[in-house]
Amino acid sequence: MASASALLPRPSGAAAWPQATSPNSLSSPINPPDFTIEIGELEWELSPKKKIRTSAYDGQIPGRLLRVTEGNAVTIEILNKLDRPEIVHWHGQWIPSDVDGAMEEGSPMIPAGGTTRVTFTPKPSGLHWYHTHTAAHRDLKLGLYSGQFGMLLVEGRDHPGNYDQEQFLVLHDWEPYFVNSDDGSQMVNYAAATINGRMLGHADPIQVKAGQRVLFHVLNASATEPHWLSLPGHQFQVIALDGRPVPTRANVDILRLGPAERISAIVIMNTPGVYILGEARGAFRDVGMGTIVEYANSVGKPQSVPEIRLRWDYGQFGDSSPSSYKPDVTVPLIFTSHFEGHGALARWRINGKSFPETDPVILHEGFRHRLVFNNPSTDDHPVHLHRHAFELVSIRGAATSGIRKDVVIVEAGSTVEADLVADNPGNTLFHCHQQDHMDAGFMALFRYV
Repeated sequence: MASASALLPRPSGAAAWPQATSPNSLSSPINPPDFTIEIGELEWELSPKKKIRTSAYDGQIPGRLLRVTEGNAVTIEILNKLDRPEIVHWHGQWIPSDVDGAMEEGSPMIPAGGTTRVTFTPKPSGLHWYHTHTAAHRDLKLGLYSGQFGMLLVEGRDHPGNYDQEQFLVLHDWEPYFVNSDDGSQMVNYAAATINGRMLGHADPIQVKAGQRVLFHVLNASATEPHWLSLPGHQFQVIALDGRPVPTRANVDILRLGPAERISAIVIMNTPGVYILGEARGAFRDVGMGTIVEYANSVGKPQSVPEIRLRWDYGQFGDSSPSSYKPDVTVPLIFTSHFEGHGALARWRINGKSFPETDPVILHEGFRHRLVFNNPSTDDHPVHLHRHAFELVSIRGAATSGIRKDVVIVEAGSTVEADLVADNPGNTLFHCHQQDHMDAGFMALFRYV
């Protein structure tokens, strides 16, 4: 099986994404940063008939792709042009708590109008991302409801991958609004959706040729929504989840990505035509979640995503044998909600407590901790652990091994077990990656002793 470094280097002739800027006029000419990021307000055109005003990075949505090399230290200067404090989280990186980009871990906020620099050594390689880590609560213009997100690609040092071109797809939902759920509490819906900041039909088609192997890097940057992607007449060979190679490169008809999940998958272009690569669910595709894939010398109306069974099993990408490791410590984590009244957001709890009143989860350096994610609630939860990865060992009672992630969807009424080797000391945040759940107390701090 190929290593992570074999998956992600840029092939010759691949289409380029705009790169992060070099130092600007505010940077020191003696010690310039490797990249700069400017956080500011902008008006953005989702389509000619729909414009939004939001905050974003470097005047574009998504923010620029940052390509860095595993093991080579990088310095990034961040300029906050907003009238409120902000922070940038380096999702998926095993870096110190003070630069990880989470206030709860001790990372400093960037004041309104302020500038800061962060330096860290990228690790591990793979597809990761950077995004705001501020709370939104009932202001649906803040946090990940905004346009503050971009991809971070950490490349290995050798072994170019076996593909002809790579494409980067960032999914996001827009124009959020509150609706009442069946139990009377509130949840968030959206009026628009995009891939790479454009609604379906309003971006340049992805141009391919018959016989090409195209590596798609997909990120779900939605604040709250999972998404299902399909490409008619083609299959996805999944090679990495959350930037980490999978033991079994299974072929699937559909991809599921919870908020913050990433998938790298190869598609062999063997069915010439014009297609919609988009949401399998019509309601999301109808509000813009899709893009066009066009073969050379092909014309005609794009073929839409067919009705398809929404089925996803992490286990199909794992080893055939269960994990042989025994945990040193077992950590139960039970997810429940508390009804706060009609028209209010439900309050979320871990082991009966909401953040910041939650008890810290104690980690022992070097020990293998079995995290037991128990979700008796009626909501799915994409749970994320900062500064670490965990290995899935059981999903709904089915054993697996070899799948390493930093986000996993724990479905309603289910249990997922994952092993965490505590090898990166420092305060570490654990939370549901749905913005509304995180804002409503679904967080806990993991603390080394």
